[in-house]
Amino acid sequence: MKSLWSPWRMEYILERKPEGCIFCAKLTEKKDEENLILYRGKRAIVLMNKFPYNNGHLMLIPKRHCVDMEELDDNELHELFHLLKASVQVLKTTLGPHGFNIGLNLGKAGGAGEEHFHFHIVPRWTGDTNFMPVLGETKIIPEYLVKTYQKLRSAFEDFLDKKGRKGGRKG
Repeated sequence: MKSLWSPWRMEYILERKPEGCIFCAKLTEKKDEENLILYRGKRAIVLMNKFPYNNGHLMLIPKRHCVDMEELDDNELHELFHLLKASVQVLKTTLGPHGFNIGLNLGKAGGAGEEHFHFHIVPRWTGDTNFMPVLGETKIIPEYLVKTYQKLRSAFEDFLDKKGRKGGRKG
């Protein structure tokens, strides 16, 4: 029998979970690179998932704490969908995926690990599903998070600046 190792997952498993909302805590800190925040808009942010399903896995989060989609106002919804579109375009030009999984996990029964509304954007490549996750319960991420962060942050700044978005802060 062969053993497959993914020791980086142990950090997540053993990590002491903070009290309160992890996303709200990240928003108040001035550590965007450490927190993998790629872009700060007026009402929402784009950040990388620290424990991604695939390389370039992003999350879009409203700055205001809310649990349900119904709590979002029209301005928040507009900015979230603008950043969703921008995120897909940035990922396409920077990482070149062949497709995406974009989704929401609403409520604990829906798989939400955090009680703060957020979108997941997972880039996908033809052939990225193989035997490793099925048999080995291991996902291969081919690039260090910091390297992907540097590529994507630069791309977000360039893309959103070209689109004339002055409302966001580049953290």
